[in-house]
Order: sequence, then C-alpha cells, then structure tokens
Amino acid sequence: MNNTKGIIFDLDGVIVDTAKFHYLAWRKMANDLGFDITLEQNEQLKGVSRVHSLQQILGWGNKTVTEEEFQQLMSSKNEDYLAKIAHMDEGDLLPGVKKVLDYLTENNIPFALGSASKNARPILKGLKIEHRFKGIVDGNDVTKAKPNPEVFLIAAEKLGMAPEECIVMEDSVAGVEAANLAGMTSIGIGDREILKEADHIFSDFTGVDIEFIEKIVRK
Repeated sequence: MNNTKGIIFDLDGVIVDTAKFHYLAWRKMANDLGFDITLEQNEQLKGVSRVHSLQQILGWGNKTVTEEEFQQLMSSKNEDYLAKIAHMDEGDLLPGVKKVLDYLTENNIPFALGSASKNARPILKGLKIEHRFKGIVDGNDVTKAKPNPEVFLIAAEKLGMAPEECIVMEDSVAGVEAANLAGMTSIGIGDREILKEADHIFSDFTGVDIEFIEKIVRK
C-alpha cells in the first residue's frame, strides 16, 4: 500500500501495560514517605513525565523535599520500576497489538513511537519489536511533556511526514490532547468518557481491526 499516513504509538497502555509497574513503584515510594496513592490517582499520571509525576505525588502527600532528595526519589523509583520490567518479553504485548504491527510491517506502512517514558528503548528491546519502528521518540528526546505536542511532532519528522499525515494511538487524556494540538488524527485506547476528545475510541486494542487500519491510513 503506497501513499499512506503514518502511525505514532504511545507505549504504556497501548503497546504494553507497564502502568501497573509504574503504580507499584510510585506507591512504594509514597509509602516510604508515609502516605499512599490510589489507582484513581495513578490514572492522572498516565502520559505524564517522571518529573511532573513526582511533583504531583508529593503534592498529594503534602510533602516538601530538597532538590537532591527529589533527584534521589526519581532515581530510586526508576530502579524499582526497571527491576519490575526486566523480565518482559513478546508475551507482554497487549492483545491485538502484534496483529496490527505485523500488518503495518508487511505493508510498508511506517510507524514510530512517541512516549514520555525514558525507558522506552529497553522495553521495546525486551519485546523484540524495536527494529520495526522507523523512529523512536521518548522522554530522553523531549523537553516538554504531554499535552505539549513536541513528542509527536518530532516523531512525525522521523517518519518524514507532516503532522496532518499522522495518526496517534494514545491511552491518556494528555496524549490525546497533544495529538489534537499537533493537528494529527487521535485514536483513544481506553474509557470512552475519559478519552472523549479523541477522533476515534476503542476500549482496548483488540477492537482495532485491520479493516479499520486499512481505511484510516489511506490518504
């Protein structure tokens, strides 16, 4: 298939579910500081950078720390998180994802990653799909967090496409907003009410069938 649009995938909650590992690591950190965070609060951290996530959590716990302590907390949380994801493999791809990635690869439809995660590359390596992406943009490549569209605009450049030629698959409100601000087509993966600003919404990736992909990537 020629003359197609490109697809930009978020990572956490779209390709693989690492949100649970983030939650467990953030919760352990909060517990060590003397308070707790809920799953509902964790929803607000989806698509948000590590720095802003920690700032949010400290606010919830009404905690003030020095800059040195802040950096130590980020580092220890990330070490805990990396230990939890170290054993991920292809079996951890979310249901329906492999089918779509296989179709895109076989039909030479370019796709890239646009993620806030600074651990995106090791995760993709563990999943054995890193080589499939034409471009990878993660938290190490950007200075502005979603909903700023920077991550997706850089991904579009790596695809060699204009923003309006790109489709973004996201599971977070911040990510959908970033895609919309970039002038891209947004596909929400998750709760319809939460992601109501997306152009298209699926409860999970199993609903994203090949027929839909064929239709949406055609210019």
